[in-house]
Amino acid sequence: MRQRVFELRNAVLRQFAATLAVSSLLVLIGVGGALAQSGTPAPADQGKAAAQPADAAKDAAQNQRRTDEFAEAAQVINGPAGNPECVWLGRRVVRLMWRDDLDTAFRHLDLYDRFGCPGGHIQAAFRCLTRFGGQIDPKVAETLDSRVHACWLNPAAQPQQAAAAAASQPAAPAANAQPQPAASPSPAASPSPTPAK
Repeated sequence: MRQRVFELRNAVLRQFAATLAVSSLLVLIGVGGALAQSGTPAPADQGKAAAQPADAAKDAAQNQRRTDEFAEAAQVINGPAGNPECVWLGRRVVRLMWRDDLDTAFRHLDLYDRFGCPGGHIQAAFRCLTRFGGQIDPKVAETLDSRVHACWLNPAAQPQQAAAAAASQPAAPAANAQPQPAASPSPAASPSPTPAK
């Protein structure tokens, strides 16, 4: 009988020890979770907290730059192409056309037209952008954005290399000292009659 009592007591103690171990493990997991959610930031969280003011300053600088660009466009461009909504949508359309995203460009172009912005300005700005194609680095987004903005403000802009070559070409014939015959003016085109419908 004594042996059975000892066996029963040992079984109860083993069961109690197993229950105590499982309970202790659950408490430790719960305490670890509570510590992880406490208000004391970990070193990685402190780095993120320090990055947030830097991001806010970067966003504020970018917003100020956009505001300055819109104000500059309003001063330089007369008419609706200088309105902020036309500048924003128009530059976006030109950028999307450059990146061959024509579906999105046409959706933006519909909005551009809906605001009453001139479609000819987009055509002129894109023509200007194609002249500067060799100077745009596809890996640096800022070069495209700055070139699109410059072409939006002045669609007649020419690349410096082409302008320098054009300036040097007239100087070379002047050095030859041979008179060139004057070109005769071409006749003005007469309007063609429109067919009757």
